[in-house]
Amino acid sequence: MAMGTRRKRERQQDLWIASKDVVETPANAFYDRLNQILDEHKFDAKVERLCSKFYKKSPYGRPSMAPGVYFRSLLIGYFEGLDSERGIAWRTADSLSLRKFLGYALDEGTPDHSTISRTRRLYWLETHKAIFRWVLKILDEEGLVSGRTVSIDATTLEANAALKSIVRRDNGQSYNDYLKELAKAAGIENPTREQLARLDRKRKKKGSNQEWMSPSDPDARITKMKDGRTHLAHKAEHAVDLTSGALLALTLQPANEGDTSTIHKTLEEAQAVAREINEAGVEEVVADKGYHSGAVLKEVHEQEIRSYIPEPDRGRRKWQGEGKAEEQKRTYENRRRVRGDRNKRLQKLRSELTERTFAHLYETGGLRRAHVRGHENVLKRLFVHAGAFNLGLWMRTLCGIGTPRSLQGRLAAVCAVFSTLWSLVYDAIAPIGTQAEF
Repeated sequence: MAMGTRRKRERQQDLWIASKDVVETPANAFYDRLNQILDEHKFDAKVERLCSKFYKKSPYGRPSMAPGVYFRSLLIGYFEGLDSERGIAWRTADSLSLRKFLGYALDEGTPDHSTISRTRRLYWLETHKAIFRWVLKILDEEGLVSGRTVSIDATTLEANAALKSIVRRDNGQSYNDYLKELAKAAGIENPTREQLARLDRKRKKKGSNQEWMSPSDPDARITKMKDGRTHLAHKAEHAVDLTSGALLALTLQPANEGDTSTIHKTLEEAQAVAREINEAGVEEVVADKGYHSGAVLKEVHEQEIRSYIPEPDRGRRKWQGEGKAEEQKRTYENRRRVRGDRNKRLQKLRSELTERTFAHLYETGGLRRAHVRGHENVLKRLFVHAGAFNLGLWMRTLCGIGTPRSLQGRLAAVCAVFSTLWSLVYDAIAPIGTQAEF
């Protein structure tokens, strides 16, 4: 056999080529199955009905990007781990299987990133939330979610804004100009960057959210991330069904607010969803010790919900003041439940299932750092990501595979098994063949 070279392959491309002569790639089993499921539940008709109010009812003008294509593009962002809309546009243009998933032929151009961005700005936040609720409704019809026992936890997402660009809320002065004023007050006329940095390191409480803000993303807050770095960030809080691992509710709140102040909104969202699934709604809530406070336990009890929230070591407490007797009673009741065996099982499930949602949405899903600005725009991406996560749970029950990457891992494992078996068979047959030659 002669060796092929690149020079021999250099030739002028044909102007026309028949479609039957185009080399076809192997079908992507995951996206083909997902498209089949979406078609069975009339996904495109649903989203077109939801989005019809954003367009003029006229036969004239260039047709827009189809709503089903837009939401499928965001689903691709989750399944492929693409954090930006530019990445989604590039990936769909490059992949034949994703073109097929979106419904584009070889002679059609896939949507550009500017088209995806414009469509995101056009559709309301409630429209994206409706897609998330639609997936939850399907999970309910399939009996995959109960909504009775809910776990709540939060994480921080890095905002699409630079910390060095913050300005004062009162007069809009930049941080660098503010440091120069402090240097002049300290007797340094023309401070260098090193002198300004040295002066800044000595200051305390320099990153107050009451004094500073980002002009490009006012919703972002200065906060310390999980790895210890300080960034402008958002706080995403999840409510997860502990019977199935499905994501029931999702809220995005200021990153500088504590867990005890943000749990109320998330629990309210989870309760609204749970009551659509079962009449009783949420009956038990599980959280870590960061959510423990007398006021939280009191409010949870008023909603007829049992709490399983570990109590941090605060030492001996003095229950004095108005309303403290009620908080004391609820704290002692929660303490008794936490010491039981059921709490150990629930906390183990919380650690597994709730952390799994963070890993899938923000680590492998690619949204640990936001590439859009403002709570509304970030929430639009998060709601579709959360719907894709729940779709993955549904796909896993139907065909045993929840993401296209897990399919690749299984195929690699099967190939490895066959390779091992073939090598064993070959090693057993080879000596026999050698003897037969003699």
